[in-house]
Amino acid sequence: MSKHTPKAHGHKARKRFGQNFLHDQYVIGKIVKAISPKPTDCLVEIGPGMGAITEPLLEASGKLDVVELDRDLIPILRTKFFNYPDFRIHEGDALKFDFSTILEPGQQLRIVGNLPYNISTPLIFHFLSHYAMVQDMHFMLQKEVVERLAATPGSGDYGRLSIMAQYFCKVEPLFIVGPGSFNPPPKVDSAIVRLVPYNELPHPAKDHKTLERVVREAFNMRRKTIRNTLKNLISAELLQEIGIDTGLRPENLTLADYVRIADKVVDLNLAENRNES
Repeated sequence: MSKHTPKAHGHKARKRFGQNFLHDQYVIGKIVKAISPKPTDCLVEIGPGMGAITEPLLEASGKLDVVELDRDLIPILRTKFFNYPDFRIHEGDALKFDFSTILEPGQQLRIVGNLPYNISTPLIFHFLSHYAMVQDMHFMLQKEVVERLAATPGSGDYGRLSIMAQYFCKVEPLFIVGPGSFNPPPKVDSAIVRLVPYNELPHPAKDHKTLERVVREAFNMRRKTIRNTLKNLISAELLQEIGIDTGLRPENLTLADYVRIADKVVDLNLAENRNES
């Protein structure tokens, strides 16, 4: 596979799209080996860029859907992969794309992407909300984001992203990628992470939207105690009743703790609604 740089194709990486094009052949090989694509897979790549990972994915699977926002890259990709009839380009924003349209009955998506740093967190939350249609995800992200995804209670990286990702998925950081593997080089290290949605959630909540709300409220003021951060949702007395130490800070509570709190909030809301009716 040839080494592709934006200059070679006359395409300059765009800052507003957060573009950093991967060109390191060793890293590309490691990523594709980690994904292990098969002809039976329903593979979709987010932001293929100049096609550095696209090419070996197509070689291994024979078919691939890609979602690309930068319209100037579309003709480059069409020309480069014209000999693959099952290569389909969807021009647009991955946050707005309906991924169910590319699924065959009985299939699940395998999502791959070198995600732009500026929108990586919203994209991850978007994919998590569709976890039932996803087999796995392999993302290149800022190393700091991967650390947040995999963080455990008590660490400074632990927060909303850690809890919601780990609610839906097994999170596996795979390896670090230095700035020199990209053109232009980013200012920070990147890392590859694998997210595998659970077939059965280890800590199922009564309502995951309520869980999201509880977690968001808790970490809005992460330096305060859980008693203070959640006072608009649930009283300190009720937190103690379900075994939560109200003197702890949000980063000291486990996923199971947050699910317990969210379930109690659901029960409270149901009781209030019954009383009103």
